[in-house]
Amino acid sequence: MQKLNAKGRRPKEFTSLFYSLQSWRGIFETFDKDRSGRINSIELRDALLSLGYAVSPMVLDLLVSKFDKTGGKSKAIEYDNFIECCLTVKGLTDKFKEKDTGYTGFATFSYEYQLSMLIAWLQLNYG
Repeated sequence: MQKLNAKGRRPKEFTSLFYSLQSWRGIFETFDKDRSGRINSIELRDALLSLGYAVSPMVLDLLVSKFDKTGGKSKAIEYDNFIECCLTVKGLTDKFKEKDTGYTGFATFSYEYQLSMLIAWLQLNYG
């Protein structure tokens, strides 16, 4: 059995995390066209499309507002928040796909199901 390091992680877990972060950095740098260190809504749209997520301009604006460290003033997302944004889109999309089994982009579910799904997802991802 592998020993834990000071942070409670095994070397293989650290290696996996390291390569995952390198992959996210590569995606971020690919779509940060102006090399500003931030991704704007157009760049975010392109990055999400490359990951298989097509979101509307309204949702893009909401995502940028939510994940912009300046509270929406810069209208752009920095690297760490970019990862969080992409993982949020992935997580919520995965939950939606549970009900959209035909991959039509439409699903029928109750208000109670939506709230319980979102609250459970938020607890899992944001403690």
